[in-house]
Amino acid sequence: MKSLLKTVCASVLAALLASVARAQSADEMNASNNPLQPSLGLNFQNQYVGRYYGLDDDVDANAFLLRGIVPHKLFGAPQILRATMPVVTTPNLPPDGRHTDAGDLNLFDVFLFKAGRMEFGIGPQLTVPTAGRADAGTGKWQGGLASLAIAPQSWGLVGGLITWQQSFAGGGGRRDQNNLQAQPFVIRNLPHGWYLRSTAIWTWDLQAGGYYLPLGIGAGRIWKAGGTTLNLFVEPQWTVAHHGDAVPKFQVFAGFNLQFPL
Repeated sequence: MKSLLKTVCASVLAALLASVARAQSADEMNASNNPLQPSLGLNFQNQYVGRYYGLDDDVDANAFLLRGIVPHKLFGAPQILRATMPVVTTPNLPPDGRHTDAGDLNLFDVFLFKAGRMEFGIGPQLTVPTAGRADAGTGKWQGGLASLAIAPQSWGLVGGLITWQQSFAGGGGRRDQNNLQAQPFVIRNLPHGWYLRSTAIWTWDLQAGGYYLPLGIGAGRIWKAGGTTLNLFVEPQWTVAHHGDAVPKFQVFAGFNLQFPL
């Protein structure tokens, strides 16, 4: 029995080592971090804001992001549909204090195409006011565009995501929305499935005139379980430029992403 147990353990360990080794190629590493990769995906991500400008240092907030990615074709054109449902924990501020509830559902569908080594995606974006409480969402329907450009390299990825959306319907007592976001991607692959990352999102509130530009540096690890690729990461982010109060000063972005074979 002990001999059989040792054999089974050795086989499992060998399989794990082999799966990790298989994930070390540049193509596989890049595919696991590429937002334009046409693979079925499920992401569990979390954005924790530890400090805000203009608020007390003990004021924090959190957004857990459940995200699904579905590749598909429309009229023969390859596309990626991405849906993000946040669960928002608001700051502990008077008069209502802290609450946790559903946020606003965000959807975008981008058409995929290539030009040389560059990969591109562009398409419509929609935000649905699904928030369970007024302080967990905007109360507005918003529409706009999402565009991505990614340049895979032998050492990793470089590129970015730009989104813009403006409110067109919703609660009459809620503030109109007009927001631009840019998310630069820099991924540096390392041996044994490890990588470094910088992917902080820059946000401009075009309606109110405020903005904040964070810079992140984090790390992650990629491995495989059967045909599924698993990706675990954490990235602290510090705001290096801003205008206006109540915008994040320090935050931590972390996640566990899964890519499934089609």
